[in-house]
Amino acid sequence: MTDHSIPDATGEGVAGPPDYPLAEVLELTEPGQYRALFEDSRRQIVSLLLDRAATTSELAEVLGRPKGTIGHHLKVLAEAGLVHVVRTKRVRALEAKYYGRTARVFLYHREHEAVGEEQHILGRASAEVGQAAPDGTVLSANVRYARIPLERAVEWKHRLDELVMEFAAEPASGPITYALVYGLYPTRRPALPESEEDR
Repeated sequence: MTDHSIPDATGEGVAGPPDYPLAEVLELTEPGQYRALFEDSRRQIVSLLLDRAATTSELAEVLGRPKGTIGHHLKVLAEAGLVHVVRTKRVRALEAKYYGRTARVFLYHREHEAVGEEQHILGRASAEVGQAAPDGTVLSANVRYARIPLERAVEWKHRLDELVMEFAAEPASGPITYALVYGLYPTRRPALPESEEDR
């Protein structure tokens, strides 16, 4: 994510929105793709396009940005092969272009502009949680620690990636957009030594 992008993910994507055909997965291989995707406004654009195809005007209205700015971002994303025009529609004397993603999931690695992306994701999520209104909607956060081998941590990562993709594939309905974020990372948290009974 976040955009709905999963770093270093493997395996198959999931079906669901948007309202246009697209590939399941695109692996980012070019530095220009990283520069295009890892910018806040462009990340918001590709995230919105998971719901449905949209015009420059629609995106500008939702994001509260000028159409020219959104047009520039769409051009950068299109040149990187991350979005393209999926259909057009005649509106009065003009032809409206509807943009969509080129893939449901963008796979990336910790390189170029994606270095530190995990911290950015968790930071943005933390800010959003701080702005969430306590009006009876679902709001939850938790942290647990476990001393496990690397292989088990990798298994947990894949299970959590699958859960995020399942969440993202939920049909759009209801007035509220919820976020699901997770973090799995090594810590410097000290551990108690083995108890004398375990020796």
